[in-house]
Amino acid sequence: MKTTILGFDPGRDKCGLAVMEQDLQLHYHQVVSAAEAIATINALVQKFSISTVVMGDRTTAKQWQLQLREVLPATIEILMVDEHNSTLEAREVYWRMYPPKGLTKLIPQGLREPPRPIDDLVAILLIERYLKATNRRES
Repeated sequence: MKTTILGFDPGRDKCGLAVMEQDLQLHYHQVVSAAEAIATINALVQKFSISTVVMGDRTTAKQWQLQLREVLPATIEILMVDEHNSTLEAREVYWRMYPPKGLTKLIPQGLREPPRPIDDLVAILLIERYLKATNRRES
């Protein structure tokens, strides 16, 4: 049976969401406003057979975790994942996914700012971190 995981990068104003299979097949990623997050998560739980939610452990995480426990079925596991350096890592992922063009190529990568929020890429990284930790425990 495939395991479908929802990655959640919680924030005060905006949140990153991603849905990925255990085999790293990505089905969805989006940045939504904090006000839309719970409704979007509920819709994703209905659309995909999500068994686990992995969420970042920093900004407002405890409050979000409590909210999720209230609205999600008890069968869905909610786990915290270390979010350390995830935004920097997500920037690198962004530039691999969308290589710079024109004069932007000349700017060193560390100084380039992605032209859109990358919280969804952080959510993807959180899923990947969770899967790496799980695979290490299993081997």
